[in-house]
Amino acid sequence: MLGNRRFVTLAAVLALVAAVPAVSAAVAAPADPRTRQALFVGNNWDGTVDVLSPDAGLERIRRIDVVPDLDQRLREIYTNPVRLLYFLGIRLAIGEGHDQLVDDMYTTADGRTLVVSRPSLADVVAIDLAGGGLKWRFPVEGQRSDHMAISPDGQHVAVSASTANLVHILDVHTGQEVGRFPSGDSPHENVYSRDGSRIFHASIGHVYTPLDGNWADSTKGARYFQVVDSTTNEVVRRLDMGAELRAAGYPDMSSAVRPMTFSADERFVYFQVSFFHGFIEYDLERDRVTRVASLPIPEEAQDIPREQYPLDSAHHGIAMNPQGTELCVAGTVSDYATIVSQETFRNKGLVRSGTKPYWATPSSDGQYCFVSWSGTDSVSAVSYQTGAEAGSAAVGDHPQRMRLGRIALPG
Repeated sequence: MLGNRRFVTLAAVLALVAAVPAVSAAVAAPADPRTRQALFVGNNWDGTVDVLSPDAGLERIRRIDVVPDLDQRLREIYTNPVRLLYFLGIRLAIGEGHDQLVDDMYTTADGRTLVVSRPSLADVVAIDLAGGGLKWRFPVEGQRSDHMAISPDGQHVAVSASTANLVHILDVHTGQEVGRFPSGDSPHENVYSRDGSRIFHASIGHVYTPLDGNWADSTKGARYFQVVDSTTNEVVRRLDMGAELRAAGYPDMSSAVRPMTFSADERFVYFQVSFFHGFIEYDLERDRVTRVASLPIPEEAQDIPREQYPLDSAHHGIAMNPQGTELCVAGTVSDYATIVSQETFRNKGLVRSGTKPYWATPSSDGQYCFVSWSGTDSVSAVSYQTGAEAGSAAVGDHPQRMRLGRIALPG
């Protein structure tokens, strides 16, 4: 069911999936009592992950080297002309002059393994959290790995292969591929539904090109929002969100869906798109754009040309609290984070304690939103209730993705 034709509505897809929970639903992985929850922060440019306490204190528990095999990988790259060309291209066009050594990460339920995507090394690896070595390595197709998602039962991880226009589904414990599905150009975000039956996926197109005006939108490639059946890996719905926005009365907006988050009942998806200072609300039952939230653009950011937006990101990072009442938004080029009411779309003021915020992750109790400031190498805990910063911590070079996970207790 690919292409631009509207075969079925999203509401129909969701209804069909809901009708067969025994076949497609995943059971959430139980928390191991021998572990503690922690916030894992991926420091993209120095190849480390900081493990912090998931509260306002953000106490560092440990730092993990996720490129223990870097010398071996570099030898392989420098003796392969094609790989070397892409490796240097990624450094210049996407990494802002730096190698991208960690993008996304998830832990296993027992807190003993960290699964990491490493963009410049075009792979996914499993790190032994006790010894620091590799348990397995999976080279993705193409030349770059990107965002991931872990299934609710903790058995599978979905990883985007940027230049191959597909998503691999891997067994978390063995690193073996168990499935894959096609994407548009530059597959990016992946999110499993809470019952594990679906994967929501988005491709962002050629965000590294200098042609960023509306007149050049067609040069950005094919960009889609997809709903994937996680049992069959069939793409059951594919949407061009730029076309959906035009139909709703919002012309000249990009089709590139960036970070996304969902309402508590998963009826609404909230997502950012390239170049837009705000986010969109899409009703999955009614199958249409319902609201668009425009957020502040500080005076010093108003004259920044689109060509200087990092990888086309005006805003990059959005997270709903578990209660479904507040959204946390990272205003990337405007150097702020803000808490926004889901009901009114009004914000609670701007937190400006760092530069280039690039991700947002909610605490499990909904008290805080953790924001990574990639320009100033720090993380903030922002209160969903007050909108103010409640704590901060220094981390490694260029923090981006953050995920809640488990880490084994000593002994």
